[in-house]
Amino acid sequence: MRLALLLSVLLAGVLALISPALPALTRYGAWPRTPAHPLNLLLAGVTPNYPPSAVWPYPASPEDYSGLTDTIVLAQLRADGSVGLLSIPRDTWTTLPGWGASKINASNRHGGPQMLVSAVQQLTGLHIDSYALLSLNALRDLTQAAGGVTLTVPEDMKYDDTAGHLHIDLKAGRQHLSGTQVEGFLRFRHDALGDIGRVTRQQLFLGALSAQLRSPLNVWRLPSVVAALDRNAKSDLNRQDFAGILGVALRGPKVSTVTLPGDFGPGGTWTPDRAGIRRLVQAQFIDQSDPHNVSIALVNMDAPQGSAARLKARLDAAGYQNVQVVSEDRHSYPQTTISGQATAARKLQSELGYGRLDAAAGAGDAALTVRLGADVK
Repeated sequence: MRLALLLSVLLAGVLALISPALPALTRYGAWPRTPAHPLNLLLAGVTPNYPPSAVWPYPASPEDYSGLTDTIVLAQLRADGSVGLLSIPRDTWTTLPGWGASKINASNRHGGPQMLVSAVQQLTGLHIDSYALLSLNALRDLTQAAGGVTLTVPEDMKYDDTAGHLHIDLKAGRQHLSGTQVEGFLRFRHDALGDIGRVTRQQLFLGALSAQLRSPLNVWRLPSVVAALDRNAKSDLNRQDFAGILGVALRGPKVSTVTLPGDFGPGGTWTPDRAGIRRLVQAQFIDQSDPHNVSIALVNMDAPQGSAARLKARLDAAGYQNVQVVSEDRHSYPQTTISGQATAARKLQSELGYGRLDAAAGAGDAALTVRLGADVK
């Protein structure tokens, strides 16, 4: 009887602990799971829209997530529990798909999250698995749910915006910030570096939030953190991606942050350094040992017609990011071969279930080359 009572009390405690996250868990039907492959999630903080007929001091329109994006961060969640964050300045000057040259922060307003995702993919060369648009209240609520964050404020910050209900009064130095103080810290614009200064503060905050959530003493706060994000976001997350996010979060992620390479351009814009971006992405966001992330060339040497196209469709469906069918002169080729980086080639061989590892040169500049032989039926 006592054991049953104890178990009932423990169960009630567990349910009370996770109850804030239950709406999200129920909607996605997912439980924490370590992602098998790097998961690229695009996070963007959306600015409020104000009715054109409103009179100062005006309230914002109901949030519909159609505004400009003040904060743009590409987060890569990895199987080892680490998270790489690439901050993209909102004033980055680029070409918006279907629109033309513009600051990247206008993409959501012109074409919704799909245009924003396309613009970031085009800029970085990285495939985006899911996006999450965050309301103005998201980071404030998230910080409150996490119990605040401790960070070093780099300078005194004093600013009042009555219409926007924004009142910032922070002193330089290391301190513990509440959700309201974090909102001011992130929205402050009156520093010499402009947008890049804001990006630096975003990175300071994300590092501090990561440290807060890594503490074993704060594990109990995670359901409230999940709930805060869920009620302040619009996303296309699927069950698998949501499970991966929870899995990484529970491991107490170690976060590293970098800024999109570039330099100040005309009118306060940020001119991207395309070569620098490629180097950064290759060095910090592409796991060359994971065949899902590298370029793969498929060559039909001696397999039935259409075999390469069918294999491409299979790999695309399995989450491979860059698979192309290329042509070489057909001739007798008894067995399929896989050439390229050894670890990635072995993993691909294991997933295909056939093929012989080979040291032959690859096709073009592909990281891996699969030459389909007569053994493919």
